[in-house]
Parts: sequence; C-alpha cells; structure tokens
Amino acid sequence: MGSDWVNAAASVFSALGTVGAFVVGFVLLRREQNREAERAEDERRSQAARISAWVEAYRKPDGTRELAFHIHNASDMPIYEVELPLPESSSTGDDRDVEFVGMVPPGQTIRRPAPVAWLRSYVNPEPIEIEFLDSAGRRWSRNEQGSLVSAVESLPDPL
Repeated sequence: MGSDWVNAAASVFSALGTVGAFVVGFVLLRREQNREAERAEDERRSQAARISAWVEAYRKPDGTRELAFHIHNASDMPIYEVELPLPESSSTGDDRDVEFVGMVPPGQTIRRPAPVAWLRSYVNPEPIEIEFLDSAGRRWSRNEQGSLVSAVESLPDPL
C-alpha cells in the first residue's frame, strides 16, 4: 500500500513537472513572438520615421521674404505621392486643399512655395502635416505634433 502512494506521488510530481515545462516553454515562445513583432514594427516604421515637413520663411535672391514648405527625406530610399494637406480654405470649412509634391529623393529636402497669405501670421518655423507612401508602398501620415501613423492604423473600425 505504501508503494502505491509513492508511485502516485511520483506520477503527480511528473505530471506537474511536464505541465510546468509546457507553461514555461509557452511563456518563452510568447515573449519571443512579441520581440519579433516589435522588431518587425520598428523595421516597417524605419523609413517613415525619417520623413519630416515644416513651413519656414526664407530670403529670395532679390531680398524679399517668402514662405515655403520643406519636405525632408533623411532615409536611403525615395518617398512617393507626397501630399501636404492644407487647413480649411473656405468659410464653410468643408474643403481641404492639398499641396501635391510627388516624389522626394533620398537624402534631399524639397522646397515648395506656401500660400502667400500665411506670411502675415508667420512667426517661426513649425511642423506641418504630411502624407506619403514609403518605398514599400505603405501610406503614412505625420501630423503637426510629429505623431507618425500608418494609414492602416488610422482606418476607422468597421461597424
């Protein structure tokens, strides 16, 4: 009878050890999957994180001041379909104009004229909203506060 208890205890201990090993293995696998997902997200965002846009005044060769949009691509690949959504221009607030830039080559800053009316309220260089496609064809948006969002992340949830 005593050996039955010893065998039963050994079987329970063995079963607990197997379950424990399975749980530890599962937790370690889950951690590695999370690390891989974070690495993939960092890699996916790496080019988009190197894109910036701002508005800044500069002096033209004739000495007059002009306000311009600056789009800087600090990555090693071009960006495409670059758009600068402009604030509402109509009194109804329904229309948003877009300044279409097209492509920005790697390592370059493109400058485009900003609306002349903006010069009256201009004080300092400031970031502006930008939308673009990275070299892998993913759409990104960066707002005036610098937050970078993938178009996939910004899509509304279906009802």
